Amino acid sequence: MDENLSKNKISERNQKRREMLAGYFFDLSKLMCSGVVVGGLSPLFTGDEMGIFNYLCIGFGSTATVLFAYFGNEILKVKLK
Repeated sequence: MDENLSKNKISERNQKRREMLAGYFFDLSKLMCSGVVVGGLSPLFTGDEMGIFNYLCIGFGSTATVLFAYFGNEILKVKLK
């Protein structure tokens, strides 16, 4: 009986750990989107011309946003036995 209880606690702790790690990756995704991508679009707000650095920021930020969200989703997936 104690063995079943301890396995259940370990399973719950591992699930909570996975949820928190996935949340971390989702937060990184939001940070990349709001910081890098919107920062790359800043010349549109200031009236300046878009440079190569701005396009690189938008491309890198968009890619990182999608990858971090994907990693967070993969961590949350439950593997069926």
